[in-house]
Amino acid sequence: MIIIVKHIKWIMLVPGLLACSMIFAVFTPQTSLINIFGESLTEPLALIVVRSWGFLLFLLGSLLIYGAFKPTYRNLALVISILNKVVFIAILVFFGDHYLHKTMVTIILDSIFVIIFIAYLFKAKRLD
Repeated sequence: MIIIVKHIKWIMLVPGLLACSMIFAVFTPQTSLINIFGESLTEPLALIVVRSWGFLLFLLGSLLIYGAFKPTYRNLALVISILNKVVFIAILVFFGDHYLHKTMVTIILDSIFVIIFIAYLFKAKRLD
């Protein structure tokens, strides 16, 4: 557990960089949808929503990276990231069963990061 606390900065960089890579959805929404869900959408409104979602994930990734290097904002970044990942997983499980096979790697990685981030927050709280 102490390893997580000691190396949280570097641990936060991995999901932060992965989330930042979603900036590509702003420029290539169809390709991003196919890569993530295995399907695409062609409606103009859907493409706007996907672009917005990609930029939002980029911002969340940026927040994780910022929090990794600014301990003052670290807990806030982790809590927001946890909430985002838990809601995304829940939406996939409850409403996206058709896409579970394609998104399983994302679900597993997000779950691992949620567990690590929660462990860090509990351990860091006890160290205070």
